[in-house]
Amino acid sequence: MTSIQTLTVLVPAYNEAEVIGTFHRRLSAVLDALPLVSRVLYVDDGSRDGTWALIAALAADDARVQALRLSRNFGKEAAMTAGLDHADGDAVVLIDADLQDPPELIPALLDRAAEGFDVVYATRARRDGETWFKKFTSASFYRAMERLSDTPVPRDTGDFRLMNRRAVQAVNALRERQRFMKGLFAWIGYRQSSLVYDRDARTAGTTKWNYWRLLNLALEGVTSFSTAPLRVASWTGLAAALLSFGYALWVFLKALIWGDPVRGYPTLMVVILFLGGAQLLAIGLIGEYVGRTYAETKRRPLYYVEDRKGDLPASPRE
Repeated sequence: MTSIQTLTVLVPAYNEAEVIGTFHRRLSAVLDALPLVSRVLYVDDGSRDGTWALIAALAADDARVQALRLSRNFGKEAAMTAGLDHADGDAVVLIDADLQDPPELIPALLDRAAEGFDVVYATRARRDGETWFKKFTSASFYRAMERLSDTPVPRDTGDFRLMNRRAVQAVNALRERQRFMKGLFAWIGYRQSSLVYDRDARTAGTTKWNYWRLLNLALEGVTSFSTAPLRVASWTGLAAALLSFGYALWVFLKALIWGDPVRGYPTLMVVILFLGGAQLLAIGLIGEYVGRTYAETKRRPLYYVEDRKGDLPASPRE
């Protein structure tokens, strides 16, 4: 692997005015100690607070700072994509601005990459400041993806990672609209390694990921990297059809042989409601896949850049 001479730290940010200053001070202390040329690329994903003003001030004071401001809130996956499109370092470190992922871990990521790895992802051993329910649902999701997807996503791993130029170019070549970045990072393959760390609690501000958004992200991940839900719908439909046929045959034989009157209104309603629910579930699953196919066919841009700071040229993908 080519040695790393330049490093770009990519920081997607959305309404992080309360923590961005503290984050940059800690990150700067780390970069000052590194024996390579480093840059910091902030991507403001349409923040509604003073995040962009603070980033612009950082760019004016620190020549290493580059910044993009997207025209609206496109979502974190699009913000990371915009940053990767513009990052030009030999290696790129993805890290959030909320300081749950410590910038002080960057030298360890670089040391692991020097062993010949294209991607070094940070795996959480402990997650401070999060409820037991969030930890449980997160662990359940990663283990479900491990079973459902042909490209398993590493367990307990977020976006915090280092990628070399080859890995970045591979991810940038994937221009699908429905983006689940953790899956894309795993899908490209190459040599990947894990670095275990303890995740800190958020330093300031509030998380932007409520349970509804997390549920939608999980659905995005499952439908983007697995067709298992469609298979489940198919097998459920087959099982329901076989059971229904067997029950109908039993009712017919009872009436033919023993002359039993056809009774059981509650049973009939249960069967009808079960079959109706199974059908609606299957239609909903098919609709999710059809909707994603429809979104891909429109070929809309992944993001628009409204403003930029620092020595940051336009990307051909804008």
